[in-house]
Amino acid sequence: MGGARHNLISMESVHMERIAVLGLGIMGGGMAVNWLRKGYPTAVWNRTRAKAEALTAEGAIVAATPAAAAADADVIVAMVADDAASREVWLGSDGALAAAQPGALIVDSSTVTPNWIRELAAKAAERGCGFVDAPVGGSKQAAAEGQLVIFAGAEPEVFEKLRPVLGAVARVINHVGPVGAGATWKLINNMMVAIQISSLAEAMAMVARAGFDAKQVAGLIEASGFASGVIRGKLPRMMDHDYAAPDFNLSLMLKDTRYAVDMARTLGVDLKLAPAAAELFAAAERQGLGGGDVAGVAESVGAPAGGR
Repeated sequence: MGGARHNLISMESVHMERIAVLGLGIMGGGMAVNWLRKGYPTAVWNRTRAKAEALTAEGAIVAATPAAAAADADVIVAMVADDAASREVWLGSDGALAAAQPGALIVDSSTVTPNWIRELAAKAAERGCGFVDAPVGGSKQAAAEGQLVIFAGAEPEVFEKLRPVLGAVARVINHVGPVGAGATWKLINNMMVAIQISSLAEAMAMVARAGFDAKQVAGLIEASGFASGVIRGKLPRMMDHDYAAPDFNLSLMLKDTRYAVDMARTLGVDLKLAPAAAELFAAAERQGLGGGDVAGVAESVGAPAGGR
């Protein structure tokens, strides 16, 4: 009996959904590893093939193209940089959508515009596929540990089909509305993060010029009501001028903030803070800091006080 019970548990623990992951950056790579470790057969594709091959030790199947990764998948997830990259990975000459089987679930977890998401969802429907926009929130560590926060836009029945798969990579799954709602909220979310980081950068420039003791100021900030998780995370990097091994690339935050400003315009909202933040990130990118951590925006307003 004990052996029979053990076999039953083993069979029940096997996941039947086959997953394809397109894009293996900080977030996509972490998600792929968690699906693999939790028993989901997973095919991976990345523009730089070496990142995909690094996951073979976890059991990943490396695909030569997005189409090849998607061909046998039940759930196809893209996590790429922007609208252009998403369009290419889904609709390009070797795009995943044309290879998707009718009935597959198409998931875009990239931080992209709602207009593109709705266009892609319509094309997925023509293919006979369900669609979810499921951008994520969380740190590099959260991605690695399967503790992301997901903001999903989908019809309720499609969302419920995908919920168990998302649960393997997330600690919280928020169904925020219909298709496009996930992308909309993610841009609002990242806009708020961009403004916080920009305000910290400007404050630290003033601290340096005013001659305050940097260690004391760090303690004052960390004990204040302003000390969000974002502020606590970026303050040490700014003080140490440490932008290597980024948690989130500055160039991506610039893109997200610009997307948010454009979206606000279509909604009839006249933003003031977000465009100013975008200018600071753009200035830092011009200084060659785009590939480093988003905390590098501090360099665009003058070097912050150091010496932790």
